[in-house]
Amino acid sequence: MISKEEVIHIAKLARLELTDEDIVNMQKDMSAILDYFEILKKAKTSNSKDQILQLENVLREDEVLLKRSSLAGDLVKLAPERKEEHIKVKQIL
Repeated sequence: MISKEEVIHIAKLARLELTDEDIVNMQKDMSAILDYFEILKKAKTSNSKDQILQLENVLREDEVLLKRSSLAGDLVKLAPERKEEHIKVKQIL
């Protein structure tokens, strides 16, 4: 089981203020987590085959929105103020 001093040290590093009850609870919780890691270390992984994943680019090529969609062009035409293919808006800053 993880010691009280170790819990206090970890809490200090994380800038946590723990009560005595919190320290006891953290001792139990942290010990359980570390015990689980020990179980994982003992798991047999030698039979697993290395797999190489085929990675491919799933992103689309960049293209101008107005050329891609006639709906966008129609929206620009409906804007009260526009300059060429752009909608003019009020300056924010």
